[in-house]
Amino acid sequence: MKDLLNKAEARLPQMIEDLKTLVEIESPSDSPNAVNNLATYLSNRLDKLGVKAKEIPVENGGNVVVGRYGGEGKAIMVLGHMDTVWPLGTLAMRPIRIEGDKLFGPGSYDMKAGLVVAIHTLELLQALDKNPSHPLTFFFSSLEETDCEPYQGVLEQEALNCDYVLDLEPAWPGGAVKTERKGCANYVLNIRGRASHAGADLRKGISAITELAHQIEILNSFTDYERGTTVNVGVISGGIRPNVVADSARAEIDVRFCRLTDGRAIDSKIKALEPHLRGAELEIAGKIGMPPLERTEKVISLYQKAREVASKLGFELGEVSTGGVSEACITSALGIPTLDGLGADGDGAHAEYEHVLLPSLATRTALLAGLLLEL
Repeated sequence: MKDLLNKAEARLPQMIEDLKTLVEIESPSDSPNAVNNLATYLSNRLDKLGVKAKEIPVENGGNVVVGRYGGEGKAIMVLGHMDTVWPLGTLAMRPIRIEGDKLFGPGSYDMKAGLVVAIHTLELLQALDKNPSHPLTFFFSSLEETDCEPYQGVLEQEALNCDYVLDLEPAWPGGAVKTERKGCANYVLNIRGRASHAGADLRKGISAITELAHQIEILNSFTDYERGTTVNVGVISGGIRPNVVADSARAEIDVRFCRLTDGRAIDSKIKALEPHLRGAELEIAGKIGMPPLERTEKVISLYQKAREVASKLGFELGEVSTGGVSEACITSALGIPTLDGLGADGDGAHAEYEHVLLPSLATRTALLAGLLLEL
C-alpha cells in the first residue's frame, strides 16, 4: 500500500496542473454549454485511458459522462459531479491562487479535485500494472447542485449494475468520509384568504397572513432534533398594503430527515394540513426530492474497508454525518453499498474561501486506488 502512496505523491505536480485546468473550465449548473465543455474534456481524458466513455444529453442541463472500464460483470461506480454553484465570470473575479499547500478557486473543493482524483487513480493503477477485479463505471453528473431528476433514472440504471458506489464528493474538512447524509424535501404552501379594508371592514376579511402564522407554528412542531428531522420555513410573502387584509400568502419549506420513513411521515403531515381560520384555503405542492444516505450495515462495512486501506497507507480515516445531500443518497437508497466524501480534503464548499489541501490529492488518490484493489 505504501507503494501506492509513494507513486501517488510523485504524481502530485501533474494533479495540481490538472486541478487548475478543471477549475479554469467554469461549469455552473445553469450553463449547459459550459458544463458540456468540461464533459467533453473529461470524456476525451477517459478515452485516452481505455475507458469507453460517452456523453448523454440531459434536458435543461449539461451532458452526463458515463464510462466503462474493464470486462463484464458487476462494476464499482466512481461517482462525481462536474457542475458548480459559481456563475460564469466568477473565475475572473477570484482567480486561482496557491498559498502554501492550499489551492483557492471556485469549484476546486466541490468538487473538481474529486474529478482529478478519479482520473489519476486510474492512471496510477495502469502505471503500476494493477487492475481491480471489478470493472469500473465512471459517472460524472451535471446538475448535482440543483436538481438531478432529469438523469436520475440513468444514474439508477448504471448503479444497479454495480456492487459498490464510491462518491468523490469532497472529504469533510479534516479528511473524514461521510457515512450518513440527511434526505430532503421541499414544499410551497399557498394560502388564499379574503381581502377587506383593514380599518373599516377588518371582520369581513380572512387574513392569509394570519393563517400562515398558524401554519408556521404547526410546521415548526414537526421538527424532532432527537430523530434528526427538521422543518424550516425559509421564505414567506403575502399581502399588498398595510391597510388591506391580505387575501394571499406563501411559504417555502425545507425538510431534512435521517430516515426515509421519517421523511415520508413528514410528507404525509404536510400534505394533510388543514386551515385554521374558517374560510381560508390551503394549496400545498412539493415532495421528497432526495432520500437520505442511511448509515446501514452495508455502508458501515464499506467504510471499514476504506478505513483499513487508510491505515495501511499510514493515516486514520474518520467518518461524519451531515445534513447536506448528494447523489450518493440516490445510490444508497437502492441498497447498494455507498461511501461518500472520498474526494480531496479542504474547506469552503460554496464559500468564497473554497480551497483544496494539495497534499490530499495524492493521499486520496492512493486511498481510492487501494480501495478499488481491496474490493
